[in-house]
Amino acid sequence: MFGLNRMGLGIGFVVVALMGVDAAVGKTADEVIDIWPKGAAALKVGAKRDIGKERDFTRDTDRLIAGRRIIKLGHISTPQIHVFHPPKAKRNGTAVVICPGGGFHILAWDLEGTEIAEWLNGLGVTAIVLKYRVPGLKEDRGLMAIQDAQRAMSLVRSKAKGWGVKEDRIGIMGFSAGGYTAGHVAVQHKVRKYKAVDAADKAPFRPDFAILVYAAWMVDKKTKKLKDGFKIDKDTPVMFFAHAADDRVLCENSVALFMGLRKAGVKGSELHIYESGG
Repeated sequence: MFGLNRMGLGIGFVVVALMGVDAAVGKTADEVIDIWPKGAAALKVGAKRDIGKERDFTRDTDRLIAGRRIIKLGHISTPQIHVFHPPKAKRNGTAVVICPGGGFHILAWDLEGTEIAEWLNGLGVTAIVLKYRVPGLKEDRGLMAIQDAQRAMSLVRSKAKGWGVKEDRIGIMGFSAGGYTAGHVAVQHKVRKYKAVDAADKAPFRPDFAILVYAAWMVDKKTKKLKDGFKIDKDTPVMFFAHAADDRVLCENSVALFMGLRKAGVKGSELHIYESGG
């Protein structure tokens, strides 16, 4: 059985995720932490671009998902982690960093972020929603998000004891572009994309598991083979994949990465491809 069950996560999660989690809206984070002590501009990635003030780009004409509009956060230049703690009596020592999707233009903040956090809290899991930088620049598509996600993983692990989290039960989860980000962090677990900035970066950023939901851009569109940045080794963490065959994001992304894990001898991963879901 997949390792996430042993870490306090039921694999039935995936059906809920693809249909849209109908969690109660309104719970605010217990903690909000800026992840870069000197600001993200100090990393000199995208620092010269003025992207304007952070705001919600949701429009009245946007289609409803599960009968509701979604929050589309954009112009994010100050990355943060929003921490949602489950009740102390339910905490099981597992934590998940959540990377919402949005094509590196916006973040689907509630649908693929805070609603997922509330669902995880119900399972006793500490949930950390990552507000990573968007939009990404054309020449470094995703790099800022990957830097932010790696930093978030180290930061969470450095605070694990105080949060009642076990340092070897911290995973990462991502949707679409967030799945690409989470996949990169999991696969390139030996290559930090920035220079350490403080003591928190002494904590490893390697996730103990990864959950990738309709993850994007991991395969070449023509060959359907994994891109060079996704070289899997025996130390790559176990993963759980969910995808719909009719998604505009190719399900081959999930299939190829799953097969790569098998070839590398990483046991315990699961792949779920649904006929429809969009």
